[in-house]
Amino acid sequence: MRRLLALLCAVAAVGAAIPTAFGDQPWTLNDNVRYMSMGDSFAAGKGAIPVTSGFAYLLYQEGVFGPIPNVTFANAAVPGSDSLDVVSYQLEPAINDFKPNVVTVYIGLNDLKKIFGGANPQTVLSQLGANLGETLCGLEYGITPTPLVIVGNLPDLPWISAANPAVRQVIIAANGVIATVAQSCNARVADVFTAFEGRDGLFLHDRNGADPSEAHPTNLGYRVIAQAFKEAANQ
Repeated sequence: MRRLLALLCAVAAVGAAIPTAFGDQPWTLNDNVRYMSMGDSFAAGKGAIPVTSGFAYLLYQEGVFGPIPNVTFANAAVPGSDSLDVVSYQLEPAINDFKPNVVTVYIGLNDLKKIFGGANPQTVLSQLGANLGETLCGLEYGITPTPLVIVGNLPDLPWISAANPAVRQVIIAANGVIATVAQSCNARVADVFTAFEGRDGLFLHDRNGADPSEAHPTNLGYRVIAQAFKEAANQ
């Protein structure tokens, strides 16, 4: 009993000290900015070492949307997702549960893989536009107050485009779809395509011994993506 009373007194003493230690930080989580990352492996930070060097984590860690103590961050992105997966599995929890104030969306390359595998380009791009529209406009009209939504466009994959120039043209066409949908849903576009142009060392493919199909960013690549989103946020 004495040990229990001593423990309770110690806990009470620690609790009493907390307001003094954090007097400048009320930790009112209900008032925090709620930031959500949605999308595929790029949004999830795949390939970054550690994964918390992915662009969404960098935006959080660098206080782009608010000081760290005043931002609640959730990463809903799942590697391997395409635009339909975002609509099917990520959109509803965002709207009904997390209700973000800020959303970054990165999706599309897994959709384009279908084209590279022989699917009809027009069909795939049309589906990408429809799914992206459902996502971006769903966030725009499904959450009150209306969140800031930023969608990233897609970088060229230069080692693949060099062997097949049609790949670059498909990516440019997809970016046109992304820009059109973003405008119609009042979302901003992070121009990752331009940020990556002519720069080396941004893809894991560039490393010696890498898989020829490895298209995920390096840590430097993720920093470049984060900067593109930061610039869009500050527009």
